[in-house]
Amino acid sequence: MNKDLRIRFAEPSDVVDLFSLIQSLAEYEKLSHQVTGDTEMLHEHLFGKRPYVEAILAQWGTKSVGFSLFFFNYSTFLTKPGIYVEDLFVLPDYRRKGVGKSLLIYLAQLAVKRGVGRLEWMVLDWNSLAIEFYKKMGVDILPDWRICRVTERNLSKLVNDDQNHSK
Repeated sequence: MNKDLRIRFAEPSDVVDLFSLIQSLAEYEKLSHQVTGDTEMLHEHLFGKRPYVEAILAQWGTKSVGFSLFFFNYSTFLTKPGIYVEDLFVLPDYRRKGVGKSLLIYLAQLAVKRGVGRLEWMVLDWNSLAIEFYKKMGVDILPDWRICRVTERNLSKLVNDDQNHSK
């Protein structure tokens, strides 16, 4: 590992840097318009009374250059918890320097330490660079699974549909 690179858990003082990296990820994925949160919400969800997520930062010297945000999920088939990686991102200028690999290895070490059954995440089908990187790291890309999602607006609709059916 490069002596300038350090991987560590995010701390409350890192929230502004972390949110900036999230915005950079959204820009890279051409999804900036979908970023509706803010640093206060991120701080609450990472460090509040009931933390929902954890994050690790990649620092090159004193600069935050990458991150991963993750949380527990559960496999009923394995009857074990897993770690779901919501995001793993490295700033473009710091790619091919071992940052992404170091983040992934750190997550794998954490998964082993915590005794989880699997480490998983999604990758956009157009992101061939990430897909090739993951394959080189020994990651299985599952072809047969599709994401199902109900967004905030449709959650209310789903609840209202249920209330209409209950009458």
